[in-house]
Amino acid sequence: MKKTFSSLSDLASAFGKSLDETTIKPNNADQSLVYSTAEGKITPTQSAAVTTPSDGYAKVRRETKGRKGKGVVTITGLGLDNKALKELAKKLKKTCGTGGSVIGEVIEVQGDKREEIKTVLEKIGFKVKFIGG
Repeated sequence: MKKTFSSLSDLASAFGKSLDETTIKPNNADQSLVYSTAEGKITPTQSAAVTTPSDGYAKVRRETKGRKGKGVVTITGLGLDNKALKELAKKLKKTCGTGGSVIGEVIEVQGDKREEIKTVLEKIGFKVKFIGG
């Protein structure tokens, strides 16, 4: 005797279980899910949480290590989320007339433009410390 089930609740009742709304999870609730035939490849959501809070000082530092001698100014300790960091990096790059990027919670601006970066950050309201030589 073959029985067909028209819904998930019919199947659950056949096994003596009750099915309520808390046992049914939507596809996006399972964080270990990588691929779904209904949705395709599922990418995990990125959190924009700030992992290191600011101490009130923006640390501006010139680095050349690991860059084949090219100078880069790094700005850390801002305590901003990713979106705000990218907007600030865009403003700094435009002011300095150079390229750069945001890596993690660090803004990198190409060249030695520490004084220009200091004036822009102070206008925004950050206290600036030069770190290193």
